Amino acid sequence: MVKMVVKKSDKPKKKLMAIFTDDDGKKKTTHFGSAGMDDYTLTKNKEQRKRYRERHKKDLKTGDYRRAGYLSYYILWGASTSRRENISAYKKRFNLK
Repeated sequence: MVKMVVKKSDKPKKKLMAIFTDDDGKKKTTHFGSAGMDDYTLTKNKEQRKRYRERHKKDLKTGDYRRAGYLSYYILWGASTSRRENISAYKKRFNLK
């Protein structure tokens, strides 16, 4: 099972980073969310969330849950205004630890 940890990004232009670790120890880090930009966890604006998700649903066509588009869509613009809840839901959705 793949393990995922989400932390504050060490890149100044990004909000967060997700570190995925495979069973064999191989890691992949994805930075996501533009620093200085709004997201649903900050604004709690449902209309803004709806518009974002409509514009960015094309990002999910890659089928790769490790990509920034997926992470932003489900964590920053997820169902809850809580990042912690959205991260938990993301792990459950994609069977991550």
